[in-house]
Amino acid sequence: MFDHTPLATALALAFAVPFATPAVAQTAPQTASQPAADKNPPNAPANASTNTVADSGTLPAIGVAAQAEQQDFQAERSTVGAKTPTALRDIPQTVTVINRDLLASQGATSFTDALRNAPGVTIGAAEGGQIGNNINLRGFTAQNDIYLDGFRDRNQYYRDTFDLDSLEVLYGPSSMLFGRGSTGGVINQVTKKAQLKDFAEVSGMVGTDDRYRTTVDVNHKLTDTAAIRLNAFGQSLGSTRDVMKNKDFGIAPEIRFGIGTPTEVTLSALIQHNHDMPDYGIQALNGRPSPVPRNTFYGLTDDRTIQDVQIFTAAIKHKFSDALTLTNQTQLSHSETDARETAPQAVLTGPLSSSTALTNGNFTTLSPSQLFIKLQSHDRVIENRAIYNDTMLEYKFNTGPIKHDLIAGFEIGHDSYSNQAYTRNNLPIVPMLNPPIMDTPSNVTTSVGNYANSGATEIGAYLNDTVSLNQHWKVIGGLRWDRFQASITNSINAPGYASQTNFFTSVRAGVIYQPTDWQSYYVSYGTSFNPSLENLTVTNLTQNLAPESTKSYEVGGKWDLFGGNISVTSAFFREEMDNARTQVSPTEYELAGDIRVDGFQAGVTGHITDKWQVFGGYTYMDAVILKALDGTQGHTPANTPRNTLTLWTTYAITPHWEIGGGPIYMSPRYASNTNYVRVPGYTRWDATAAYHAKKFDVRLNLLNLTNKAYFDALIPSDGGRSVPGIGRTLLATFDYRF
Repeated sequence: MFDHTPLATALALAFAVPFATPAVAQTAPQTASQPAADKNPPNAPANASTNTVADSGTLPAIGVAAQAEQQDFQAERSTVGAKTPTALRDIPQTVTVINRDLLASQGATSFTDALRNAPGVTIGAAEGGQIGNNINLRGFTAQNDIYLDGFRDRNQYYRDTFDLDSLEVLYGPSSMLFGRGSTGGVINQVTKKAQLKDFAEVSGMVGTDDRYRTTVDVNHKLTDTAAIRLNAFGQSLGSTRDVMKNKDFGIAPEIRFGIGTPTEVTLSALIQHNHDMPDYGIQALNGRPSPVPRNTFYGLTDDRTIQDVQIFTAAIKHKFSDALTLTNQTQLSHSETDARETAPQAVLTGPLSSSTALTNGNFTTLSPSQLFIKLQSHDRVIENRAIYNDTMLEYKFNTGPIKHDLIAGFEIGHDSYSNQAYTRNNLPIVPMLNPPIMDTPSNVTTSVGNYANSGATEIGAYLNDTVSLNQHWKVIGGLRWDRFQASITNSINAPGYASQTNFFTSVRAGVIYQPTDWQSYYVSYGTSFNPSLENLTVTNLTQNLAPESTKSYEVGGKWDLFGGNISVTSAFFREEMDNARTQVSPTEYELAGDIRVDGFQAGVTGHITDKWQVFGGYTYMDAVILKALDGTQGHTPANTPRNTLTLWTTYAITPHWEIGGGPIYMSPRYASNTNYVRVPGYTRWDATAAYHAKKFDVRLNLLNLTNKAYFDALIPSDGGRSVPGIGRTLLATFDYRF
């Protein structure tokens, strides 16, 4: 089933049998029963040790709180695997939780920087009718599988972490929980919650290449059962890439009523504005990214991507009893993107538009100094609107000795999308080496392109039961029925009009065996479906096809070691889309493709000692297009590296001083399914040093310590483009709490 490389095999063995020694086979109680977000609340008392002594013959539990100033990367629960907060050991799928302490330790402020901690995630770029964060998860696109507090976040914008408590990555098809999409999994953003205490934190960051950022987090207790919280940020960020500059700001208020009472009401909002410089990277040459300096930029200085997003959420949760809880949530969102973006389109052998354009990996004996880049525009105004409502009932009951945790729910939502495209004509042709830094030339004209307008209504009903047969065995089963109806009109492009109505039943099943309170083994199965109008855009000739469907099989284990202070996971998985859309002829597509990803994933997080902690993960993916009628059969899917590894560790050398760092590794990958362009692998090292006090923290982060030249986001169109990653960057952050 798996064709392991030596690296994959070694890591698989290392994680598959974690520390299988008698000393670890213990039953010491875990030192914390709350999510990681609650372990170190603001203004936590200093030196609040939780050291315990284990029974004879076992290792003592590590006092995680012995260093009160040290941040805690470990999470124990997640909402993404069961729609309600659930212990990670009770979720029969791989889950990675990236909490705010880890992000602060790394100086990570963007959505994509945060996701570097999730192995198996790769970064794409904005294309066609899509813009904003584009993510691949286990080899499949997850652009439409990003969620905000459990609601689909379709808005096309570049997300920030200023209001996030954590990011939860659930791997594997999960349409039973989330409806359409979720082929490789889903990513859920968990926002910060108002709490019943007063605290505030102000943070300022300065960095090389004119990087400036500030954030504010203020929480106020209104009454014994009500609180309000406000998070805000503003930033102006330069880059090691020429011209690149982002200027963004946002605000996120939340108010909660009835905290600790049977009925709780939460009102929250996210309002964000981005004014960013787009980056479409560089073209390929001789089957590799062009050998040009990292700072080379082929856009124009008056390019910009302006985005405005508003998201409003209202939730009411009523607890009838300890066994019965009803939740109703509504989210209303709107976003608009005004983009004027210039990208390299082709490599030419001369400076004229009539010069020969290279193709198929751009192989040539000419040197880069003899080649030219033809530019093209990617200008459009995109608007998204959505309203979603979810009503869910959770009921815990017993049938004799068997315990049930049943969730049942009903979702309804409506999305609308419009995209007005524009084309700038007579854009310049520039040298491949040392392109000029310039505004749009005066002879460039603009013509109106296609206007696309689409909408979709989705209705879903789901039922999931977690059955505890006894203290060792759990069985999980779920069903979801979806009706997805969508339509699109185009003013110029084909099809002029298309509509479809899809019905699909998704399933989920899992068996969990927990022989002790520190180990859990599982096997699971899940499905997902992808309509051709899933993103409210469509490739012509696919609009009458049934949805693609994906099946996932996973077997794995989860271990809570050293009294629960270290969590280790490992899993083997297979994901297969055996009815993928594939082009048969210029006028026909069929559901005749087959894409399979076999792999292994492992993770470790927690405290090795009370001063030393670690967060890491590894994924091996053997991905192949088993069947296709477009010439890509036997190829590796785009942007799917065989190996990805992330590791971050910190050590408190004194009660106040902390040092740390770690690598991010990614093996080579292809820019598109044609496999003409192969992007080299890389290892990037980051480092940190911090001083922690009761009221303030000072932190230095050095990103890309060795100034490694590597490529970050990949773009499959126009032969395959690659966006260079950042060079060596120093960040200094000061946090003050009061």
